[in-house]
Amino acid sequence: MHEIDATRWYSNNGPLNRRFQEALKTRTAAGHVVCGANATLGLALALMAQKPAKGSLCMMPSWTFAASAHAAVLAGLVPWLVDVDLDSQQLLPESAAELLRQAPGGVGAVMPVMPFGRPIGVANWDRFKSDTGLAVVIDAAAAFDTLTPSRVPAVVSLHATKALGIGEGCFIASDDGSLIEEIAEGANFGFSNSREAVRPALNGKLSEYGAAVGLAALELWPHTRAAYKRVATSYSRSLGSISGLSLPEGFGEKWISSTVTIGLPPGSMDRALTALAKGGVGVRRWWGGGLHRHAAFEHFPRLPLQTTDILVATQLGLPCWTDLADETISRICSILSEVAAAG
Repeated sequence: MHEIDATRWYSNNGPLNRRFQEALKTRTAAGHVVCGANATLGLALALMAQKPAKGSLCMMPSWTFAASAHAAVLAGLVPWLVDVDLDSQQLLPESAAELLRQAPGGVGAVMPVMPFGRPIGVANWDRFKSDTGLAVVIDAAAAFDTLTPSRVPAVVSLHATKALGIGEGCFIASDDGSLIEEIAEGANFGFSNSREAVRPALNGKLSEYGAAVGLAALELWPHTRAAYKRVATSYSRSLGSISGLSLPEGFGEKWISSTVTIGLPPGSMDRALTALAKGGVGVRRWWGGGLHRHAAFEHFPRLPLQTTDILVATQLGLPCWTDLADETISRICSILSEVAAAG
């Protein structure tokens, strides 16, 4: 904070922001990184930089957070809600290629999502983008630990709820340097080495204060990750013996997240919610039943969403924070064990 005051540089790509971007490049092995004010603006800017036709469809899963659709609308696109693969909970590129034939209008962009930070096959999305010529942006909001760079831009949230949290912010990573440069200009009123706006743009910059917190958070990342890994491992150990319950593949072993989301046996959600509430355990049913159930998005075009409905009925977010005690995790899992046994 003293450095910020000494330079009197508080925003507009200051020295701390540049240092933070370089540190993120090193951490993620991305060719290029630009920071932004929040992930919603980051997604919108990454779409805008690829210049899809205004009013065209942006294919995206209904199984995602509201910010995905808000970003598409902000970029001048129309969200087109489609279903996901049951195992990965993701829109897969091969499915997206098939779905293009069913589009109710011209498709200008596709937004795959890494739900809760699950890994994604970025090389296949690179190939999809090359084959189709469509704009592609990966919503990698929760994927700081699992991000693999590619030419397709990925937007990682730095919100306080994320594994690397700075309060509010994001970064966009891509191996396409010219695209990242356009995104950076789009986040700064469309200015390009002058005070003349040369493109449609927003004000989406990260402040120097956010960058300062980010640099401190990166220094602590090994300890933060180890703490989340302990929580994930504790859940995995306690849930592993309970029939019918599931965690994402590789969770706690190969990757971590700031959320713990389990799959319940079909038909057991209400029992689980009642039992956990009785035990004083706060939980989260993610994403409001899918985007198609939000009043803001229910009028957008969509395909049948059977898998999304299955996930809505079975996926439950459990308590997760870095100093969550193993004893508390054990108690939560004991309640879930009783629920599973009763089913």
